[in-house]
Amino acid sequence: MTETQRQETGRDPRDPRKKLSPADVEAVARAAHEGQRDKAGRPYTEHLRAVAEGVRARGGDEDQIAAAWLHDAVEDDALSEQWLEQAALSRRTKDIVRAVTKRAGEPPEAYAQRILATPGALVVKEADLAHNADPARLAVLDERTRKRLTEKYARMRALLGLGSS
Repeated sequence: MTETQRQETGRDPRDPRKKLSPADVEAVARAAHEGQRDKAGRPYTEHLRAVAEGVRARGGDEDQIAAAWLHDAVEDDALSEQWLEQAALSRRTKDIVRAVTKRAGEPPEAYAQRILATPGALVVKEADLAHNADPARLAVLDERTRKRLTEKYARMRALLGLGSS
């Protein structure tokens, strides 16, 4: 978060003692991923916004939308697990973020089972997969990468019982 943003809101959303509003969560996610790019070279925050909007469009609630903004933060080391634990977020939001955070060496089946076992996590992962598998987004990638990712996303959709996109 920039100094200007801190001044505008009167608080620093990275401070885990402050209650995080939806706008705070978005600001934290944007600041944490600042400068990152996706595989297509686009600002990573575009993906976060798309996932949050996808959750909202699927009827997700405030906890799920907050988790959508933060869904890659711990996995990408943009925010620490300690920050997540101490953050003024609902337990449900924290549980969803942990559920959708891939762990090194974890088989896809175990990852999918954790998502399915965590209330509210499936809609976040579904929105994530939908944006990741967007044909327009994949079209800018080289053939080999596009094929690999398309197969990866289809497999995860199947493991989660989501069928084809």
